[in-house]
Amino acid sequence: MKTIKLALLTVALASSSMAAMAQDKATLIKQFIDIQRPGIESLARGLVEQSSAPIAQAGSQYLQTQVPEAKREAAAKAADAELKKYFDETYPIVRDKAVQLAPGALTPLMEQNFNEDELKQLLAWINSPLSKKYQELNPKMQTALTEKLVSETRATVEPKMQALDTAVAKALGAPTDGAAPAKAPAKAPAKK
Repeated sequence: MKTIKLALLTVALASSSMAAMAQDKATLIKQFIDIQRPGIESLARGLVEQSSAPIAQAGSQYLQTQVPEAKREAAAKAADAELKKYFDETYPIVRDKAVQLAPGALTPLMEQNFNEDELKQLLAWINSPLSKKYQELNPKMQTALTEKLVSETRATVEPKMQALDTAVAKALGAPTDGAAPAKAPAKAPAKK
C-alpha cells in the first residue's frame, strides 16, 4: 500500500512540476511577445505604408505629367490628405489585429524551438544594455547600407525601371515617354 501511495505521490509531483515548467515556459513566451510589441506595431505600420506606396507613386507620376503646373501644389496637398486619411484609418486596424494575432502565431514557434533555459537567456539578452544599444543603432545601420546600395546601383537599376515602365505602359496600351494620351472621342452635339 505504501508503494502505491508513494508512486501516486511521485506521479502527482511530477505532473505538478511539469505543469509549473509549462507555465514558466508559457510565461516566458508571453514576456517575449510583450517585449516584441513595438516591432509588431512597426510591422503593421510597414504593411500599411507598403499597401499605399504604389498608389502614392502612381499619383506622384500622374501629378508631374498630367496635372497643369498651376494646379499641382493644391492637387498634391489633396492627394497627401487622402493618403494620410487612409493611413490614419487603416493603421490602427492592422496594428490591433497584429497585436491580437501575435501570440497565436508566435507561441507555437517559440514552444517548438526554444526550451525554458533558452527563453530565459533570450529575454536576458533582449533586456540587456547591449541589446538595447544594438536595437537603437540598427535603423541607422540599415539606412547607411540602403543609401550606399541605392547610390551604387542607381545607374544600373534606373534604366531597367524606365524600360519596365515603358513595357508595362505598352502592355496596357497607355501612352509612353511623353506621348499625348489618347483622347476620348468627342461627343456628338445633342439634338434639339
